[in-house]
Amino acid sequence: MNIFRLTGDLSHLAAIVILLLKIWKTRSCAGISGKSQLLFALVFTTRYLDLFTSFISLYNTSMKVIYLACSYATVYLIYLKFKATYDGNHDTFRVEFLVVPVGGLSFLVNHDFSPLELFMISKTGEAETITTHYLFFLGLYRALYLVNWIWRFYFEGFFDLIAVVAGVVQTILYCDFFYLYITKVLKGKKLSLPA
Repeated sequence: MNIFRLTGDLSHLAAIVILLLKIWKTRSCAGISGKSQLLFALVFTTRYLDLFTSFISLYNTSMKVIYLACSYATVYLIYLKFKATYDGNHDTFRVEFLVVPVGGLSFLVNHDFSPLELFMISKTGEAETITTHYLFFLGLYRALYLVNWIWRFYFEGFFDLIAVVAGVVQTILYCDFFYLYITKVLKGKKLSLPA
């Protein structure tokens, strides 16, 4: 494992912990897209089905279990524990417009004809500072994974076109957010995300 993968994983974990702490400390899930968190749970569930079929390393297995547990804990907090604070009226993204095409694509573009890849980035209206930190670390995780794939290509001879293209697309989608984060949040201003 290289330093970029490790820091990418730790950045991803930091994003999840920031989100869970925000929900737990404020006893509220206001400003968080429940639908995007359901999609993350779906992503981790489908991507990590290999937990039952192959063992890569203790680190890999532990991180997968942690991501699964945290994503379902987030869904539980949003839809059950703090349901009264969730504003479904503002969570208007039509999930079927993403899930149906991505589900179809997963059968066409894959490694071994199994639907194990899916991704989603969700942006919502005005974000609290702690929510923007969550999004920043999530984007940083994606950007660090790009460097990880470059490292693996040059030093291990490994190249995964699907992972690289998905990572590039996700990181490009975050570029606008990174700019706003650096120019506003780091200067103490509230961030309004583009609709």
